[in-house]
Amino acid sequence: MSGLILKLGPNERVLINGAVIQNCDRRTKLSIKTPNVHVLRLKDAIHPDMANTPVARTCYIAQLILSGDAEPEKGRKQLLVAIEQLSQVFEDFDSRRILSSATEHAIAGNAYQVLRQLKKLLPREARLFAAGEQ
Repeated sequence: MSGLILKLGPNERVLINGAVIQNCDRRTKLSIKTPNVHVLRLKDAIHPDMANTPVARTCYIAQLILSGDAEPEKGRKQLLVAIEQLSQVFEDFDSRRILSSATEHAIAGNAYQVLRQLKKLLPREARLFAAGEQ
């Protein structure tokens, strides 16, 4: 099978090009054949109220592009600026690698992969904030 394969759990919801699709009561697989489709698992979505840190806000920008609530080119520019700002804070090798990958995906217009990469930084960001509170 070529294309994107989505494996959905029972009653799992997914946003595909702005339409919410809910699975029935059994696990299923969907094969998305159309290229450049915007897909977001709603269990992975960030609620606007939760976009209260620099990484979460950057993830939220990618999410807005995926949901169709942000114009792709404008959103891509915002993503690149936000990723650059994050690179001023995250200086370790692994974080730099993640940000580099996110940048490459943002340049290519792949907001889903940007979101996947940036979510890896959320636990690191939480640790930085926790260390700052002590």
